[in-house]
Amino acid sequence: MAQLSRRNFIGTAGALGGATVAAPALAQAMPEIKWRLAASWPKSLDTLFGGCEHFSKRVAEITDNRFQIQAFAAGEIVPGLQVLDAVQSGTVEMGNTALYYYWGKDPAMTFGTSLPFGLNARLVNSWLRFGGGQELLNDLLKNYNCIGFSAGNTGAQMGGWFRKELKSVDDMKGLKFRIGGFAGTIVAKLGVVPQQLAAGDIYPALEKGTLDACEWVGPYDDEKLGFQKVAKYYYYPGWWEGGAQGHNIINLAKWSELPKVYQAAISAASGDTWGWVLGKYDQLNPVALKRLIAGGALLRAFPQDIMEASYKAATEIYVDLSKTNSHFKKMYESLTAYRGDSYQWMQVAELGFDSFMMRMRTRT
Repeated sequence: MAQLSRRNFIGTAGALGGATVAAPALAQAMPEIKWRLAASWPKSLDTLFGGCEHFSKRVAEITDNRFQIQAFAAGEIVPGLQVLDAVQSGTVEMGNTALYYYWGKDPAMTFGTSLPFGLNARLVNSWLRFGGGQELLNDLLKNYNCIGFSAGNTGAQMGGWFRKELKSVDDMKGLKFRIGGFAGTIVAKLGVVPQQLAAGDIYPALEKGTLDACEWVGPYDDEKLGFQKVAKYYYYPGWWEGGAQGHNIINLAKWSELPKVYQAAISAASGDTWGWVLGKYDQLNPVALKRLIAGGALLRAFPQDIMEASYKAATEIYVDLSKTNSHFKKMYESLTAYRGDSYQWMQVAELGFDSFMMRMRTRT
């Protein structure tokens, strides 16, 4: 062993001394914290609630288990449609929900989930992260003592399950239809009677006949919830949710108390969960749709006149709301400008590639 010089000894001792004083500083920077997350989803939905569990696991991994967030399903702490209220009041530190559930508080909340006839999954992610969308949304959320992070996406959803076949827009009149969020105001203009119910309440209402139709997400979740047992016509697309976002919302006071490293962990884990949820749906939905069709589900596209009447009604509502709601106006102008340029680009390469591959899929 080489002889240790006085200079080297002093340097080594100094390094060891630095290590001993670093431990308390590290503990201060990374304290042990436990939070509760209230979700809008039942445990049976291993896509949406599973995303909450994945998020919690990632935060723990990133922080060496010093920051632990326990996810609670809908109804365990608060009902699924009261998550924003629980976070706002500080009953829980954070929640995972679809912000359009709270459009009654402010119609602009719908931009946090999906504006009907808005953006697909990739584009809403792009708009939120790089087009100023999340900043506009957080400007709204601060009025409810919250900050938000997108943390999941379903991709384009299905249009739902109907007891009777739809042949024209006239068949929509009088239908009692469970439909999520702000889209209810649009279909109401077509004569529909919209209902907003949490996931666990939909099947009993459909079975009892208090609903004529319902929508949730897509084949995998719908199959789990059992809608195919009581309604056989399965319509697409869910034009009100072309790329529906889930959001982590956090009480602002609790957020401000967090060390910066834990704030970064939440941001990173939310982004990771966004891709986890979308990827899981993309893997599970195709095989679930095959099972549903094999079991007797009748796949149908919405008639063109229903699509066009819905688009017209949506545009009229957006114009009216923009006159009276400054948050809605800012987000609508931002999103529509982004939508125009982005879909023009997608029409060139993405649509060209996808449409060719869809034609070729039966030839290999």
